[in-house]
Amino acid sequence: MPKIRETYVCTACNARSAQWRGQCPNCGEWNSLSPVRMKSGPGKGEPLRAGGAMPLSSVPDSGLAVFSTGMEALDRVLGRGIAPGAALLVGGEPGIGKSTLLLQLAGAVAASGLKTLYVSGEESLSQIKSRAVRLGLLHDELHALSTNSVEDIFPALERDPPVLLIVDSVQTVSSANAEGLPGNVSQVRAVATEIIERCKKSDTAVVLVGHVTKDGALAGPRLLEHMVDTVVSLEGDRRLMFRLLRVLKNRFGPNQEMLVFQMEEKGLLPVEDPSTYFLGARDASLPGTAVVMALDGQRPLAVEIQALVTRSYLAIPRRTGLGFDVNRLHLLLAVLEKRLRLSFAQADIYAKVGGGIKLMEPGMDAALVAAVLSSYYDVPLPERAVFWGEVDLNGRLRPVGGQELREKQALRLGYAPLIRPAPRPAGKGGEANVEPGCDSLVAMQKALFARKNKIDTPAAIRQV
Repeated sequence: MPKIRETYVCTACNARSAQWRGQCPNCGEWNSLSPVRMKSGPGKGEPLRAGGAMPLSSVPDSGLAVFSTGMEALDRVLGRGIAPGAALLVGGEPGIGKSTLLLQLAGAVAASGLKTLYVSGEESLSQIKSRAVRLGLLHDELHALSTNSVEDIFPALERDPPVLLIVDSVQTVSSANAEGLPGNVSQVRAVATEIIERCKKSDTAVVLVGHVTKDGALAGPRLLEHMVDTVVSLEGDRRLMFRLLRVLKNRFGPNQEMLVFQMEEKGLLPVEDPSTYFLGARDASLPGTAVVMALDGQRPLAVEIQALVTRSYLAIPRRTGLGFDVNRLHLLLAVLEKRLRLSFAQADIYAKVGGGIKLMEPGMDAALVAAVLSSYYDVPLPERAVFWGEVDLNGRLRPVGGQELREKQALRLGYAPLIRPAPRPAGKGGEANVEPGCDSLVAMQKALFARKNKIDTPAAIRQV
């Protein structure tokens, strides 16, 4: 009979040690060794014997085709669909819609005639069925299992294995080969390892749901993200009606892709063209608003930036920013005061990103500055103007990534003029509508001041 022995595994690098140490001898991390019970004896704990190296060109193909998720937009961001034997990790805050989206995925795959198994460690079978009835997803090929033990899943993978397995969630399932309560580092690592290994053998694609910490990172060991083929994050505000699906890692398709979902009665439905989704009912005749052509992954989005500059009656004026890092607002205001000789010492300044989306890219600098200047001078910007570009500490506009993607999308949506740094020379076709580039904040200030006083301006700065 195999004996049970205890070893210590580092949660940071997965190195093993026969005894506990305060510092991992492999990576040097402190207090990262946790006890794990392992079986020793004949056939246990032995290293995997390789069958011998061979040329990759001689490796036989599996012959298994990628199957569709039932959502064309989701297939596109994942890379034509889901590959057999692939492992996906889906993270997100509680209540953001992970279970709803994955039950929709299971129902769509089952509706195509492929066997699907939905395993839940958080809900009972009656709860899963009631949600499936509400979403209209009941199908003979959609199977469900409610358990908190990983051993209960293995029989379903041995006889007539499903094409798709969904485990919701990996933190609520425990393994007999690891100690501790479900959700700790040892349990999460053991559960994920056992499920992925068995799914690879049966060519079953598996989707693991992972909890997130209060900082938004995936809970559990970092090893979990290395074990899977694709890492997906479902983001958004639970009080709003849209969700953002971001692909953080993908071995089978493009990385850093994004998909916008709209919360409807029948679940999460993808937004076909999210380019102007976050603009909403925008009134371009009001001062203090500017449109930025932002780039999220490989998808350009037109987003509204709003700013309000008003007189302050406080000893320390307020600086508030919503939807972006407020330190960016502080830096840009310092540049405006230094390079344009403006004074905001007696002004409260509020800025936000419209639509509830969060932007982290430097390309929003030009739009944020334009919105602040527009509110400061109380002059609205041109109705179809669009901005992008990074503002450096010298008050110059610097190029940002994805210039061509932003330009093509802006022209397709009919925006003009385009205020961005270092444009390409005007060519044929749609590029004839592109205005000369605005390479400094001085041009913006002069143009806005001229519009306020209704005087003529040179053609070089008439673009704003």
